[in-house]
Amino acid sequence: MATHASTSADQTYPGSSLGLPQSGPGRLAGWMPRLTSLVLDWAISMLIVVMALGTPALTAVDWQRWAVLVVFFIQTACLSAVTGASAGQIICRITVVRLDGKKLGLPRALLRQGLLCLVIPALVIGVDRRGMHDMAANSVVVSRH
Repeated sequence: MATHASTSADQTYPGSSLGLPQSGPGRLAGWMPRLTSLVLDWAISMLIVVMALGTPALTAVDWQRWAVLVVFFIQTACLSAVTGASAGQIICRITVVRLDGKKLGLPRALLRQGLLCLVIPALVIGVDRRGMHDMAANSVVVSRH
């Protein structure tokens, strides 16, 4: 009976309920790479907006105030759909995968990033470090190394 308890205790690491490995590629991504990739993606979006609209767009009170968020949504959703990761996630060596093993695809990437842009769904974290945006898209963020 002690053997059974130690075996089940070994299987309770983050990501075990999703069938993810405890270490190596495909393991559940940690918080630091996830937050770092988010900051990088936002910075990249700000850079794109400044290059396209100039620095006044960063403090605008008209339609331009939404420019960074719109660019963030488009660039992260499109890159996630095509490559499985946004630019920041690629740099941080993490990726978004579907739980069924298929490619994320554009509809799920749009749904996931749209909910991420609403902020609150991403802050409601469930089991295995999955926010509501990941649960809705049936996805999880994993390490590539």
